[in-house]
Amino acid sequence: MDVRVRFLGAAKTVTGSKYLLEIGDYRLLVDCGLFQGVKKLRERNWNDFPQNPDDVDAVIITHSHIDHIGYLPRIFRQGFKGPVYCTETTMDLMKIMLRDSAKIQEEEAAYARRKGYSRHKNPEPLYNTEHAEMVFKNLQSKPSNTSLQIHPGISLKFLNAGHILGSSIVEIEIEGREQKKKIVLSGDIGRYDQPVLRDPDPVDFADVLIVESTYGDKNNPPVSPKDALAEVVNEAHDNGGCILIPAFALGRTQLLVYYLKELQDENRIPDIPIYVDSPMAISVTALYKKHFHEHKLRESELEQSVFDYHGLKYCKSAEDSKQINEIKRDAIIISASGMCTGGRIMHHLYHRMPRENDTILFVGYQAYGTRGRRILEGEPTIRLFGKEVPLNCNVRQISGLSAHADRSELLRWLGNFKQSPKHVFITHGEPESAYALANTLNNDWNWNAVVPDYLEWHRLFQSI
Repeated sequence: MDVRVRFLGAAKTVTGSKYLLEIGDYRLLVDCGLFQGVKKLRERNWNDFPQNPDDVDAVIITHSHIDHIGYLPRIFRQGFKGPVYCTETTMDLMKIMLRDSAKIQEEEAAYARRKGYSRHKNPEPLYNTEHAEMVFKNLQSKPSNTSLQIHPGISLKFLNAGHILGSSIVEIEIEGREQKKKIVLSGDIGRYDQPVLRDPDPVDFADVLIVESTYGDKNNPPVSPKDALAEVVNEAHDNGGCILIPAFALGRTQLLVYYLKELQDENRIPDIPIYVDSPMAISVTALYKKHFHEHKLRESELEQSVFDYHGLKYCKSAEDSKQINEIKRDAIIISASGMCTGGRIMHHLYHRMPRENDTILFVGYQAYGTRGRRILEGEPTIRLFGKEVPLNCNVRQISGLSAHADRSELLRWLGNFKQSPKHVFITHGEPESAYALANTLNNDWNWNAVVPDYLEWHRLFQSI
């Protein structure tokens, strides 16, 4: 039995995670994410899947961020009918995320059609709610830290990745005729010593390792992210404006709400309203109570309103969201999406960017080509709803709130391996980050690490 891997996404980029494992005649897709960022990448979402979806036997999902799950409705629409394996928490989150993703795409297509700013005569969504619902019938949740056979000679185990609620490192064991092999896929590795999520589980052996490299070339600054957040909030308040924080609805929003409560309780920032303007974030937050075993917060803390306290306002309706635009000062607005690629953040940017007293604060990675990256780099105007909107507001960024391990933490996790894997593939990073990590592993650790290209095949084992 031969074993090969093909990189259908997250190769020299941080988006579109998809890895196709061909194990004899069994084809297993690990992650099925959307491409985001530059137009060249986004256009891949509209192409037919590089592999006939009918030929894929199963999908494994590491976690429920859209760049890891957002293409699932497309492959079901194109003919995939197999099981989708994930943890129970990821399954619950996936339903929220994909329904929201489909709704946003439907709304944006309808708005473009109505306003006439699309180059397409009749713009259509990439997929709709009906397509998203097709996915849910095939979801099969599996417990963590338990080995489960998914095919004769092939077993699966999920370990905690510490990235977001339910996120997993995936171990795949292959029982060949003469020998057993283990393939480990890191998914997105989280931070160590965080206040909410647990540390990523250690892994000490793999024959093949596929590891992310989002921050493969960067360490977070030594300053506490909580201290940095306090500094920016106070600066924005002194400017007499509002602070707008684009944040992922899953993970980042909850961490921000946690830190802001602590800062207000400690009288380190003003006691001003905090608006969470993301219906998805509201739904996600409720799952922290259901899946309390996935994080460090105690049930008593959740009952004592860690995510529901005085001054914290959740905006459930579109009307609630629009009313925020009338607020001229003394408010913190948290809205999705975190890279400003869609969602309610769009109309907040439209109204806030021209205001000199307002501040946009970025608290997470901004992929190359995304609207968030262009704002961060200070482009004078940003295109929103078919118009060029001036960027007059203050723009700030703080590190340390990202859910991704930085370089030192990636090396800390990799340091658990007792020997070098036979093959190491560096993925989910821009080229400079991926090559920086690969060079360290090759030159300093004497590993065999490569940075694969998009659609590239690699043979892992022959006749095992």
